[in-house]
Amino acid sequence: MSIEVQISSYIGKLLRDNFGKGPESAYVTMQHPFILIHIRNFISPMENALLKQGKESTVEETRETMLSSLVPEIQAYILALTETEYEKFYYDWNTANQSMMIAGVAKDNNLLQDNQNYEKKNEVENKINEISHLVQKWPEQTQTWMISERVLVSIRKGILVSIEKELIQKGYAKPLKVTKRILEKRSFINDGIDPILGKKLRDVFCDWDFESDTGLLVFYFSPK
Repeated sequence: MSIEVQISSYIGKLLRDNFGKGPESAYVTMQHPFILIHIRNFISPMENALLKQGKESTVEETRETMLSSLVPEIQAYILALTETEYEKFYYDWNTANQSMMIAGVAKDNNLLQDNQNYEKKNEVENKINEISHLVQKWPEQTQTWMISERVLVSIRKGILVSIEKELIQKGYAKPLKVTKRILEKRSFINDGIDPILGKKLRDVFCDWDFESDTGLLVFYFSPK
């Protein structure tokens, strides 16, 4: 059994044990320095009931709390299995699509200097910067990687504005993250990078490590 299949099975069981329902699939992509887990058709019966009552904010906050508690367990399992230390883990979800993403970035930060080239890379990064500026501020640094024909990853550094930093210090990190996700994803869905690449956007996920002022974006495109 491949490492990817083992991780997929583990994630499916972990979510089923903690949410009462597992996903239809958990597709794992490993390309150094990233590990990406794309989870599809995943929403618990309780979450579904809350969404029908219009309580999306409750679902967002509850899932944020649950996943933040599960990440250390996921991190330890992947380290034991792959012998690769993924220093930072990010996660996000799309309740409308019933999808979710969990991503790890390897500890060796030198790998991030190997900024991959691909067609229209500069245009893509400029568009990401423009949308970042619209929602918060122009990033101090933006890097992108075309992991495959269907997956693009971006890491941005230096994106928090002063009021966000103050909210984080005051203990409002979770509601801030929920709000930022809504704003950023709406912007990338309405006017994003997919027309530049000539692709159809299927999912976009975003998350942040507030401590290091770093943001991760993962774009999934539909197959041609």
